Amino acid sequence: MTDCIFCKIRDGVIAKDFVYQDSDVMVFPDIHPIKPVHLLIIPKKHVKDIMSVDEKLMFKLTKVVSKMIAQEKLGDKGYRIAINGGGAQVVNHLHLHLVGPLGKAVSM
Repeated sequence: MTDCIFCKIRDGVIAKDFVYQDSDVMVFPDIHPIKPVHLLIIPKKHVKDIMSVDEKLMFKLTKVVSKMIAQEKLGDKGYRIAINGGGAQVVNHLHLHLVGPLGKAVSM
């Protein structure tokens, strides 16, 4: 997709320093972080949203999320994984937000 910012990053049209990348997935910091760790985990293949992703790619994204949690040492500090869809995302290219540390939730 030619007007997608994530596809332009994937293609090198827009320069970006990657925290991680392989043949299927790229990871880089969000430009407007809400916590000290705020990474975007994005399939290189243009996929509109979670409803369009195939099982194999979703499994790969999950593995990369796990790798980033370990790399950023968030396992015991609290983290959130968010996926916006159905028009709620700013960029219409599937991406997962990994955000932390968050601390422990308070029980009510």
